[in-house]
Amino acid sequence: MAAPTTPSTRKKKLGSYPTLLVVFSITLALVVIGLFGLLLIHAQKLSEVVRENLEVQVYLDRDLPETELLRLQQDLGHLPYVAERNGKPQIRFVSREEGARQLLQSTGEDFRQFLADNPLRDAYVLKIKPEYTDTLHLRQLERSLSTQRGVFEVQYPQDLFASINNNLTRLSLVLLGFAAVLVLVVVILINNTIKLALFSQRFLIRSMQLVGATPLFIQQPFLRRATWQGLASGLLAALLLVALLQYAYLEIEPLRLLRDDLRLGLLLLGVVVLGVIIGFFSSARAVHKYLKMSLDDLY
Repeated sequence: MAAPTTPSTRKKKLGSYPTLLVVFSITLALVVIGLFGLLLIHAQKLSEVVRENLEVQVYLDRDLPETELLRLQQDLGHLPYVAERNGKPQIRFVSREEGARQLLQSTGEDFRQFLADNPLRDAYVLKIKPEYTDTLHLRQLERSLSTQRGVFEVQYPQDLFASINNNLTRLSLVLLGFAAVLVLVVVILINNTIKLALFSQRFLIRSMQLVGATPLFIQQPFLRRATWQGLASGLLAALLLVALLQYAYLEIEPLRLLRDDLRLGLLLLGVVVLGVIIGFFSSARAVHKYLKMSLDDLY
């Protein structure tokens, strides 16, 4: 007579709980915060691009010789607030004739037909570094340029500069506020996910306590597992963010102009580190809680 078969029993191992569920939950939370981080990066880059395209017109004295024009261009190029691209200062010379042609194209009327002379002046158009486009720096810039030999007048759209700075400042504050709230929500979600995952281990933790295991010995497997889960979740979230960003670049080609590889790399690194840190400390906090609970509270 065959021996009766007994159903196989599965022993719980200390520190084991649903890994895939925890990794999935943490990954989704990190992707959400990563997406908002991408929004912040591109918004910051957009503000820099807008500020870099703001221009200051430096009108010159009449009939300056060629040598004086070259000297003035070199002096302007060495000023610390003039933007550079590929190591070259962003300075453009606009002659009075070119200014007349531009005015003709914009207005459709040739003022030279009823004026005896072209009243416009030669000018240098400067692009300013983003950090110098606030009102205080622009006033200092205007005073500095006005003292240059050969400069007649300095003009820039003050209202436009002030409006752009105010709007960008408000937008940055709003986005940073949302980012702070989002980080808090993500931390709470991940913490609750790990706490619920450890709920099934509470009696095993108590059993280890009863046989004389130290708190450090009990915590170690949970902390190791939570650290690896946080690392895996962070890496998965980083890969998903890169994939989503590449898809966005393919669908919206102008978005590539706002790409910032340095900030993107820091964001992805931050997502991975955040996953590890939150996973580690959430697990430590949850295990510590169950170690301190009475037997009646475990039910």
